Amino acid sequence: MTEIFGFSLPLLTLVLLCGLFLVFCYQMYFYCRYINGIIRYRNKIRKGKVTFLDEKPGVSIIICSKNEADKLKEFLPAILEQDYPNFEVIVVNDGSTDETDMLLIDLLKKYPRLRTTFVPMEATNLSTKKLGISLGIKAAKNDFLLFTDADCQPKSQDWITLMVRNFVPKVEFVLGYGAYFHRKGLLNRLINYDTFFIALQYMGMAVAGKPYMGVGRNLAYRKTTFLHHNGFSESLGLISGDDDLFVNKTATKNNTRVEISPESITFSEPKTTWKSWYSQKARHLSVSPSYTWQSKLILFMEPFTRGLFYLICLVLLLQGNWLLSLTVVAIFLIRYLTQLFIVNRTAKHFKERRFVLLLLIFDIFLPFITLSIFITGNASRKKNKKW
Repeated sequence: MTEIFGFSLPLLTLVLLCGLFLVFCYQMYFYCRYINGIIRYRNKIRKGKVTFLDEKPGVSIIICSKNEADKLKEFLPAILEQDYPNFEVIVVNDGSTDETDMLLIDLLKKYPRLRTTFVPMEATNLSTKKLGISLGIKAAKNDFLLFTDADCQPKSQDWITLMVRNFVPKVEFVLGYGAYFHRKGLLNRLINYDTFFIALQYMGMAVAGKPYMGVGRNLAYRKTTFLHHNGFSESLGLISGDDDLFVNKTATKNNTRVEISPESITFSEPKTTWKSWYSQKARHLSVSPSYTWQSKLILFMEPFTRGLFYLICLVLLLQGNWLLSLTVVAIFLIRYLTQLFIVNRTAKHFKERRFVLLLLIFDIFLPFITLSIFITGNASRKKNKKW
């Protein structure tokens, strides 16, 4: 037994209490340093400490589409009708067997900015999407490239302007926020929260000088950068990774920016079944083992310390010591209130959903989903060929 302030505690309990304090400190550091990064960056912009590009250079928007004629018909006009003086939209038809070809022929008659190319049907690449994007980049007339998906819709007509304004000298990557449409149901709220938290993480880390990924739904970089680094040559053996792996390998503190205007968001159609969402998440996680070791360490530490935090809290509460329980509850509430403040403050900035009780539930639930994906091997299975 060890005596502290007149109270006797078993040595193991004291060790657990010290462990709780350490993981609590790391969690607080992670939230204040990274998750709160967008708000800090917003404050810098408001104070005039961030410079933007005054001119509007030519931009090539690249969209790779596979059997998404309905989505192209619904969302492509919003991209083609952007309020920007000099841009082209290149749609790459990745072996579609639906009405994509006919739709693009009709749209070409109406929109002179639209250009098309295709992935040959006989292509045998493991990831035809990477091949399609590479073909689109090769066809691009401009150095500034902006990427999104066929099922994406920009929130405003200023999407191009807001993303491209960040290409001041030396900037090669611009990371945007790709959200999902709000629908009814618990699954949609989980998808919204998971996507939002991931955005807070990768954008916040980029603001802190440690960029590690971007999302192809809202991402921009230079054509010269892509060619200089030999494109996707290092990830051709992976189905996914056309967006995050290229950023992970080549983005740096000095060549990367984030665009945080609410008007720069793109919205995509969310999955509607738990199975399809789980498969999508497994596919996204399948490339994380290929991240740099620095990125993997940071991304491992957050869910690891989070899990330890909840586990140690539970074990200590079961000790039945009222003072110990009071201490644990106080630490728990400090972390939870910090989460509520930082996450919902940023959600308000992006005009996203707010989370209160569901934040706590999802915070506990999501690491188990990630763990189950890695344990079962779903993250590395190649049976799912859909990109």
